[in-house]
Amino acid sequence: MLSQAQLVAFVPTTNPKRARAFYETKLGLRFVSEDKFATIFDSNGVTIRIANVSGVPHKPAGFTILGWTVPDVRQTIRGLTGKGVLFERYGGMDQDALGVWTSPSGAKVGWFKDPDGNVLSVTEID
Repeated sequence: MLSQAQLVAFVPTTNPKRARAFYETKLGLRFVSEDKFATIFDSNGVTIRIANVSGVPHKPAGFTILGWTVPDVRQTIRGLTGKGVLFERYGGMDQDALGVWTSPSGAKVGWFKDPDGNVLSVTEID
């Protein structure tokens, strides 16, 4: 039923102005619009609604809530690091110098957080 419907991703923020700066300037997403409820971006045809949750208690999830598949994860990490994005290190995971973890399937993953502490990722699939 929904396999042909357009996907919309939702990411919470308690500070829409700060979130817009991060997603637009650091991640390079195309800004679409904003109102008091959400700041909307386009990511290669997928709508991302950065939802304003400033009126409710918000604690970021301790796991990835949004991610991108990229052709070269190390190149992407270097580019994002150059814009001030910090990549995470997790205990018990064998990550390389850039913070890349290679999964059992061979996928290479790096994690970072947005200004609200939401965990985001970039993944290269072999």
